[in-house]
Amino acid sequence: MTTTLLKVTGLKVAYGGIQAVKGVDFEVREGELVSLIGANGAGKTTTLKAITGVQPVAAGEIEYLGQAIGGRGAWDLVKQGLVMVPEGRGVFARMTIVENLQMGAYTRTDTSELDADIDKVFAIFPRLKERAKQLAGTMSGGEQQMLAMGRALMARPKVLLLDEPSMGLSPIMVDKIFEVVNDIHQRGTTVMLVEQNASRALALANRGYVMDSGEVTMSGDAKALLNDPKVRAAYLGE
Repeated sequence: MTTTLLKVTGLKVAYGGIQAVKGVDFEVREGELVSLIGANGAGKTTTLKAITGVQPVAAGEIEYLGQAIGGRGAWDLVKQGLVMVPEGRGVFARMTIVENLQMGAYTRTDTSELDADIDKVFAIFPRLKERAKQLAGTMSGGEQQMLAMGRALMARPKVLLLDEPSMGLSPIMVDKIFEVVNDIHQRGTTVMLVEQNASRALALANRGYVMDSGEVTMSGDAKALLNDPKVRAAYLGE
């Protein structure tokens, strides 16, 4: 039986008196690519922030590798292999590409292996290799997204959380980003993908969850969800 790496039970998150997440349940198993889809404002990003310790939790349980992680700092979770690429990328604008990648490995002690891992990132993102000494702040949005994903991979994640990686990118760059997400998954990384682009996200995933107004309203096999008339009507405009 496949090991459950991340399990969320009854998660509730509030901003003041506003309940943003209303008792969400889901799990991510080893080797999976799981997509969490939903409209803007559904609570997807808030859910990821709660998982990674960035946003306080009002109620519920978050387990990672079989242990409760509520209240743990994001830096501590990175050490354990739970790594997020945030919405908006958040690259270090005044550092070079290589320096950004090195920052992704700041929790690691095996410094002798860092150069080899940078080479692996460059194999996934050849465009970053071409611009290795360029300042991150001078890159396009798509290139910065690649860098943010590469930086996360430098932490050697057991579970990689991706928050809206295609947002604001050109169609060509969107294609590239989804291609890379699939590549990362095929190389053995467990991925949780949060996306508004429901059709692309479900097409890549093993399983999916649909979130609406702070609640998970549907879940199951990703291809079945992709073909579900309710999902197609709500998120694919059909």
